[in-house]
Amino acid sequence: MVKLMVGRKGAGKTKAMIQMANDHVQVSEGSTVYINKDHRLMYDLKYRIRVVSMEDYEYVTSVNEFIGFIYGIISSDHDLDVIFMDSILKYENVEISDIKEFLQKLAKISEVHDVDFVVSLSADKEELGDSIQGFEVLN
Repeated sequence: MVKLMVGRKGAGKTKAMIQMANDHVQVSEGSTVYINKDHRLMYDLKYRIRVVSMEDYEYVTSVNEFIGFIYGIISSDHDLDVIFMDSILKYENVEISDIKEFLQKLAKISEVHDVDFVVSLSADKEELGDSIQGFEVLN
């Protein structure tokens, strides 16, 4: 399943996702991963959450490379049950026009590998248009 947090910068998406991740890890027996652009959230998340800072992986610059990166995370942890991805539109070379295909790929990965995704998108629902159609928007 792919769930979305949608809204402009400053709308509280990151804070809500941190709370969701911290709540999830309290009840989950599986692994939780939180992908962020940098290291700044490392101390806001519970110690059982694996924090991945994308600034450590500078050559992941496109949506397809990001999908490959996610496959790598999944293949290294067979107990993984949720991946939180914060502010995907803030990454280099990721545009609103890429989001529909990206979310569709995540949905397939979720189905095949039984991993849920929570993705935040820094844009208005109207701006994203049909890219988010069929996905649960949490806010």
